[in-house]
Amino acid sequence: MPATVRQHYELYPYPSYPLLASVRRCDTYALNLSALWARFNGELPAGPARRMLIAGCGSFSPYPFALANAGTPITALDLSQRSLRRARLHCLLHRLSSVEFVPGDLLDQTVAPGPYGFIDAYGVLHHLEHPEVGLRALAARLTEGGILRVMVYSRYARSEEESIRRALRLLKIDRPEQVRDLVRRSKPGSRLRRFFDASDEMSFRAGIADALLHPCVQTYRIEPFLELVRSSGLEPLLFAHPGALAEVNQEVERIRELETRRSAPGNFVVYLGKGVHGPCPEGTAVFTLNPCLGQAVSFFRRGPVRIAGRLGSPNPPLDREERCFLRRFRKGVPATELSGTDLERADRYAERLFLLRHRPL
Repeated sequence: MPATVRQHYELYPYPSYPLLASVRRCDTYALNLSALWARFNGELPAGPARRMLIAGCGSFSPYPFALANAGTPITALDLSQRSLRRARLHCLLHRLSSVEFVPGDLLDQTVAPGPYGFIDAYGVLHHLEHPEVGLRALAARLTEGGILRVMVYSRYARSEEESIRRALRLLKIDRPEQVRDLVRRSKPGSRLRRFFDASDEMSFRAGIADALLHPCVQTYRIEPFLELVRSSGLEPLLFAHPGALAEVNQEVERIRELETRRSAPGNFVVYLGKGVHGPCPEGTAVFTLNPCLGQAVSFFRRGPVRIAGRLGSPNPPLDREERCFLRRFRKGVPATELSGTDLERADRYAERLFLLRHRPL
């Protein structure tokens, strides 16, 4: 990876959230390793599978991952020492200590060598000079059955940022203050002014720098992205960007159709797998509550509980009756003890990761 990328994040650690910024544990449910492993492998993780890597962790991600996975060993890897220091401080301020912070390049397989049961590379591959090399390096760190989440820029979702980014490079503008000055001098209603007014990222220096001044950016249409995945030996398991269909091939076809109109569903978010075993057969399954949701379904909660959607669609608010249903699974409940209606309901919650469907321990 070019040294300029490291320098960029030393200057502009991203994201730039306040150190006391917090998230509710229930909103981290889709980061829980046991839930993800059960979803794609039909069992609870054991041995090397109980380790996680955040590749290109930035200044914030270790905090929600540690919150979602109490006691699970997590390695946070990043090029930028400044980003790692801020991420470490954020965790310490929230009394989270299960994260090991490692400086280094994900292309160097002697750094954080694994194996890992889950790797997160959210917003990372598209900043590599050779993303295919980076994806293969991450795939090599996965244990059998391992899961890798990636987010990459979509060509059409990113088109306005890329137009502005190219123009700024031609103008030799390379600092957020210069961009802000250009916006102040731009005409009301201009493309630049409209973009700034519509984007929350433009309200802080690191956001401007990451969106418009990054030295290395790749964007993808769906076919080149799928070819990138195939070259790594991994398989797509689930698309998770907003509006994504649950079945992979159907979502690919939907994106292809959108791209004929030069449109996209947003940037691509997808879970990839390495020899995953598939879900647990229903006849032998046990259902267990996602550990992140314990307080959310507590008997003492009043009113509907709203939990952020993380797998392509919003979650309906949990009313009292739904919370009561989920509380039944604080301890594992065999599928054989559920009525047909309750089993269908439990299956739906397992697809959303609210429940873990797994083989008996």
